[in-house]
Amino acid sequence: MTARLGAGVAALALMAGTAGAQSLMFPIDEGDFNWDSYHEFADATDLSGQSLTISGPWLSVDQELFESVLAYFEEATGADVSYVGSDSFEQQIVIDVEAGSAPNIGVFPQPGLLNTLANRGLVTPMPEGTEEWIAENYAAGQSWVDLATFEGPEGEEDLYGLFYKADVKSLVWYIPENFEDAGYEIPETMEDLKALTEQIVEDGETPWCIGLGSGGATGWPATDWVEDMVLRTQPPEVYDQWVSHEIPFNDERIVNAISEFGYFLQDDFVAGGSQAVASTDFRDSPQGLFSFPPQCYMHHMASFIPSFFPEGTVVGEDADFFYFPAYEEEDLGQPVLGAGTVFAITDENEAANAFMQFLQTPIAHEIWMAQSGFLTPLTTVNTDLFGDPTLGRMNEILLDATTFRFDGSDLMPGAIGAGAFWTGMVDFAGGASAQEAADEIEDAWAAIDQ
Repeated sequence: MTARLGAGVAALALMAGTAGAQSLMFPIDEGDFNWDSYHEFADATDLSGQSLTISGPWLSVDQELFESVLAYFEEATGADVSYVGSDSFEQQIVIDVEAGSAPNIGVFPQPGLLNTLANRGLVTPMPEGTEEWIAENYAAGQSWVDLATFEGPEGEEDLYGLFYKADVKSLVWYIPENFEDAGYEIPETMEDLKALTEQIVEDGETPWCIGLGSGGATGWPATDWVEDMVLRTQPPEVYDQWVSHEIPFNDERIVNAISEFGYFLQDDFVAGGSQAVASTDFRDSPQGLFSFPPQCYMHHMASFIPSFFPEGTVVGEDADFFYFPAYEEEDLGQPVLGAGTVFAITDENEAANAFMQFLQTPIAHEIWMAQSGFLTPLTTVNTDLFGDPTLGRMNEILLDATTFRFDGSDLMPGAIGAGAFWTGMVDFAGGASAQEAADEIEDAWAAIDQ
């Protein structure tokens, strides 16, 4: 079995991209990039003749963009770097580390699996000083440290990963022309958002489009709503206790957050009425923003949703977004819900440690930023370099965050985060009380903990 797996990995390696096979995307010392960070790193790092292998989930366009960054690491150090992308990375990395054939670095799309491997002693803690660097240089830096700090096999806590490339979920999408025609302004607080919601109803219109449908994954969009509401009604420590089941799912504070989501599900508040929410596909739900007259004025969804807007929609002009605001009265700062990829050392060598240092340079972020599809919490980057101004504005939300938390359902056991939480939210949208929905999910979680 191991031999067959090894052959499969070798075959993947043949198909893998090699950073050195492409030229540098941006000539060194040209443009407003932080070339000083590049030269400082290059002058201090010589890896001539050494190799570095990286495996992750990125394929197609994302793979090409990542390899454009790797090219600068190769140029700076003389190392030979190869990246293998896989749509089954999470299964393959477990096989590889258990077989002793892991890449030097794994790119994990969520921290849950990395946590499991750290507990088993199958990954190496970050080089000394990484924790302090993240805390000082990332917006909401301690949040990012906490997200990648896990218990090792002896029960001691250590930092096992460095987040690179983030996503933002705390967004509300709208049509600027519709707001302008109706005289509505962008709400700056949750109190303002609720007031706007009620004003739209008073004007005889419908404020929200919400769709929870997603085939076998129906219900997941509601988990983002609830997670955002937990972060806006409770300190981040409560969020952490919730997703790790240190407090039960039916804790009164979580039930309250579900009820807060329920406010937006009122029959007059949502297109088609509350009974249509569960049966409306999330990919179709934003279409109501674009109808004439509009079927709704706002839609809460992550940064990827423009992929399902009508063809030709220009984000920033035809459609736009604003930060899903926090309660002024709660005084919990600017929490942001999101996701991201975390880099970990799965087979340590000198080049792997050096690459983790490279990810701490602004240039390692700016090269991807200047192209497409990249957000970063690193505060020292030149944000004028964003190739897409829309991404630049999303990144401002990330940089303004006082707290960042990873999508909670992705941190929960699969049977809960990708099971009972989904179905519980469908039941809630269908008329179950917040308490009933939370009790249902807690019963499922308690059953798997036995």
